[in-house]
Amino acid sequence: MKIENTKAQMRKGILEFCILSILQKGDAYTSEILSVLKDAKLLVVEGTIYPLLTRLKNAGLLNYRWEESTSGPPRKYYGLTETGELFLKELSTTWLNLSTAVKIVTKN
Repeated sequence: MKIENTKAQMRKGILEFCILSILQKGDAYTSEILSVLKDAKLLVVEGTIYPLLTRLKNAGLLNYRWEESTSGPPRKYYGLTETGELFLKELSTTWLNLSTAVKIVTKN
């Protein structure tokens, strides 16, 4: 069993939560989301994030709008819907419970 596969699966498992948390602070376009994830050491490539954003949008958790850019083509800004905000609250509670349980189990 390769450790890299397990680490990748762990990152994928929390990626939705992280993206929704980023967007809770305000609308953002894909490059901004990737930058925040990169700064947090959650390395994600564009090929991973675009399908995830589309899936979250199709689930009614995100909406988007196009905005003209002074430095290139228009940008698609994503934001949380009301349903997305409620979903994020539920994920936050789940994350708190899960992280507490993991700390208890892995405590040395």
